[in-house]
Amino acid sequence: MQGHTIVVTGGASGLGRAVCLRLARAGARIAVIDIDAAGAAAVVEEIRGFGGAAVSAVGDLTRRDSAHALFAEVAATGRVHGLVNCAGVYPRRPILEVSDEDWDFSFAVNVRGLYHMSVAAIRHMQGQGGGRIVNVASIDAFKAHPKNAHYAAMKAAVVSLTKSLGHEVAGQGILVNGVAPAAIATEKAKAAGFLPELAAQTPIGRAAEPDDVADVILFLVSGQNRYMVGETVAVSGGYFIP
Repeated sequence: MQGHTIVVTGGASGLGRAVCLRLARAGARIAVIDIDAAGAAAVVEEIRGFGGAAVSAVGDLTRRDSAHALFAEVAATGRVHGLVNCAGVYPRRPILEVSDEDWDFSFAVNVRGLYHMSVAAIRHMQGQGGGRIVNVASIDAFKAHPKNAHYAAMKAAVVSLTKSLGHEVAGQGILVNGVAPAAIATEKAKAAGFLPELAAQTPIGRAAEPDDVADVILFLVSGQNRYMVGETVAVSGGYFIP
């Protein structure tokens, strides 16, 4: 990844932070994009602390103009080789308690923001000889998840977008793929208390560590991926085996 610039949305915490650190250790220059300015700045300092290169950009991905401006801010400094769409929200609640505001917010972050950033990246990559886009979906896109139906629907939309965008732009050297993790042992997930129950249902016997997923993303966003397009890879420890 030496000499490559990778944009990571939602990079201030959780899986996004792990992806930023993993790609930076592989030699990539990282653009940490998040609405949390302090969190994004902290990840940049962490990367610089071990000799990596990173910058941050702060804004709202759910608005087209803001998302495109954020991407342009990074692209103004040189070629962007890859985009990892990690930004997401997980508003877990029973379907009868999901308000219109819950639905709209979940769609705005999990789908619309991802779409806006992907369009900005594709426009840039068309003129730069190609690139890689990786979308973070969820195993919930393929497996029923009671009390989280709206979230599962949003992640199914991410899987569909990954297929269609990948098919449309692969001929231009832009390879779009996704990952579908099961439970990830982020600090937020640990605090929520549901990891032991899900780990018991997983053949490997534990939830994923963030780096377990970040390593798969590293492959997909790198030049090592030469022939995968439109795929969403399940990273679930066997929790989802069709």
